[in-house]
Amino acid sequence: MPQVITDNMLTGSTLHEWEVAEYEQHERGTRWYVIMTILGIAFVGYAIFTQNFLFALIVILFAIIVFLQSHQEPHIIPFKITDLGVVLNNRFYSYSEFSDFYVIYNPPDVKTLFLETESSFRPRLRIPLLNQDPNEVRFTLRQYLSENVEKEEEPLSDKVARMWRIH
Repeated sequence: MPQVITDNMLTGSTLHEWEVAEYEQHERGTRWYVIMTILGIAFVGYAIFTQNFLFALIVILFAIIVFLQSHQEPHIIPFKITDLGVVLNNRFYSYSEFSDFYVIYNPPDVKTLFLETESSFRPRLRIPLLNQDPNEVRFTLRQYLSENVEKEEEPLSDKVARMWRIH
């Protein structure tokens, strides 16, 4: 479980460091909003028709979150790879919390580091590489974690979120 960093906590010496946005800010035109509004109304209508009110509530909350998120700037979060683990904002993850890592590098669309957690209850960490050299990051992480070389594409959830501009 990640630990909140305190003044006396040892996180190790920094090997790589960069800043990432909390989430990707997409440019969404009028067409995107019209299509999403039609889809949202259709989903809510279907939910009401099938008397699945929880689904209707989830769709409405999702729409509100996406709308609010699109009207505010994402926070910039510091990210570090150290010799003892990974620091993301004010949380420290030791290498023992991760099962493996993989890098998906298909510029300009996808330049991302994925850190798979040991726990099935916690999601993988998705870190945009931005201008970092993926080979240097990969070489450093191989010293502490195994690389999953079988993963050659980003997860379907990330691909869909990027395609629909909701990530």
